[in-house]
Amino acid sequence: MCGIVGYIGKELSAQAAPIILDGLAKLEYRGYDSAGMAIYDGEKINTRKAIGRLKILENLTRGGEDMPGAAGIGHTRWASHGAPSDINAHPHTNAAGTIAVVHNGIIENYISLKKKLANKGFQFVSETDTEVLAHLLEYYYKGNPLEAITKVLHRVEGAYALGIMFADHPEEIYAARKDSPLIVGQNESGSFIASDVPAILKYTRTVYYMDNQEVAALRGDGLRFYSLDEEEVEKEPVTIDWDSDAAEKAGYEHFMLKEMYEQPKTIIDTISPRLQGTKGNVSDIVIEELHMTDEELRAVQKIHIVACGSAYHAGVTGKYVLEGLARIPVEVDLASEFRYRNPILGEGSLVIVISQSGETADTMAALRDSKAKGYKVLGIVNVVGSSIAREADACLYTWAGPEIAVATTKAYSAQLAALYLLAMKFARVRGLMSDEVFAGLLADLRRLPDQIELLLAQKQSIQHFANRYLGARDIFFIGRGIDYAISLEGSLKLKEISYIHSEAYAAGELKHGTISLIEDGTLVVAVSTQPELYQKTISNIQEVKARGAFVMAVTNEENKAMEKVSDYVVSIPETNPYFANSLAIIPLQLFAYYVAVGRGCDVDKPRNLAKSVTIE
Repeated sequence: MCGIVGYIGKELSAQAAPIILDGLAKLEYRGYDSAGMAIYDGEKINTRKAIGRLKILENLTRGGEDMPGAAGIGHTRWASHGAPSDINAHPHTNAAGTIAVVHNGIIENYISLKKKLANKGFQFVSETDTEVLAHLLEYYYKGNPLEAITKVLHRVEGAYALGIMFADHPEEIYAARKDSPLIVGQNESGSFIASDVPAILKYTRTVYYMDNQEVAALRGDGLRFYSLDEEEVEKEPVTIDWDSDAAEKAGYEHFMLKEMYEQPKTIIDTISPRLQGTKGNVSDIVIEELHMTDEELRAVQKIHIVACGSAYHAGVTGKYVLEGLARIPVEVDLASEFRYRNPILGEGSLVIVISQSGETADTMAALRDSKAKGYKVLGIVNVVGSSIAREADACLYTWAGPEIAVATTKAYSAQLAALYLLAMKFARVRGLMSDEVFAGLLADLRRLPDQIELLLAQKQSIQHFANRYLGARDIFFIGRGIDYAISLEGSLKLKEISYIHSEAYAAGELKHGTISLIEDGTLVVAVSTQPELYQKTISNIQEVKARGAFVMAVTNEENKAMEKVSDYVVSIPETNPYFANSLAIIPLQLFAYYVAVGRGCDVDKPRNLAKSVTIE
């Protein structure tokens, strides 16, 4: 959940602190409550830490000028063990200050390790699990950093991404990881570690994705990788082909707004590479990344979609689309529940895990559990080389580019597009879709980007409406079928960035208790894009209006009846009902955004949230 950046320069005159601060600034979207750096100044390791925003640390060190040195590590912390404070902030050191550590993740057995160290005379000043690592490293250190690190890692349980410095070895910094993302990079002037690509994209496009239980030794002029048995490991670099401008705001007030406007391109980039070949006069879907023949696709008898947050909501839509088009039974599970309910995966089961970052801890655990039981796992991820991308049997990339805002928009849209392609592919190979129907669906799929552009153009009207609800206490979202899946995501967008309580309900469940919460002036957002369910949803709208609700409707242009029963209507262009989520979610994203902006919220970095949830 936190940010790690480290740098060691080839020349002694190199200055690590400004580079580390710059890299940490690129990781602010991950969420944090304190920041700190450790820099070797030629004689000793100096540390500076500060609670609050990174700007405080920048001011404290005069942009890094007050911390000279060619080697250092930095961190932005999100409190998990111990409240936010200068003492609990990273880096942590041993008592003598000769070993410094930054850490993402959780050391699950830190209490027992802490007791053992305390019995040996070690004294602790913080409440964190990370400080245990610093003292444990000192306990095992006999002059060989690699030996000390591997001994420590053999004894800790849990997840970690580590940056480590030893004052005795100022020519090196070390990195290690298990179940928490960490990359290593290099350019002509030095070497880098980072918890995510944007931190070092300005300096290098050549990176190495560290595998689980690997240790890296970084020098200014080279890199080496080792297993926990201290055996050297050969690794191949990956060239990052992102446009560096993609990680900047490009004139938009917030990353979230910029990323909403990138959704048309995101969908084009996700679907276009897979629309290849022909069958008669109809384009075919070719997803080579599946590594499955048509016979193997036909053999799939059940699909389990596993994900968290917005990716889970995309999966709920995927269930309706896959079952409707391909007639394959689909179960959708929250990853945090899937791994603990002992799921029944029978013969012919395919597990699909969805994650923007490719590092989501619970989703990773579900992947590993499924593979251990012998089932094929397909990952739908956005980050090339991420843990899920490497460990899944096959990976379908969404090509959304870097998504910086914590609240996902374009990655969610790309996940939907990927699921549409999968459903159509399955339906096609199973003989359930004629050329005519297939061509119609492809035409609708290709129209989505232009239709999203039209919806984004309605932002002023939606902003005007959103301003009426800046002081709302509760907002409810209702829908049926795919519209319920849309409501889930619309509600999440609103609550996570505006801090207004909102909930999504299957509209037919209103009368089973929820309607008791509706009172005069309560805003109810009704999503109605499925023609066969229009009248049912209208009945639900009439129920809430009878109890004083104000209704915002998101519906198809053809559904004129909705205008008669709703107070404010946003119409979406005509598309196949299976693709309606891609259009209906746009006004809901805009509504959430403008409510949050109007309330003065930090839209890109909402409180208590992080972009990549790498701990359970």
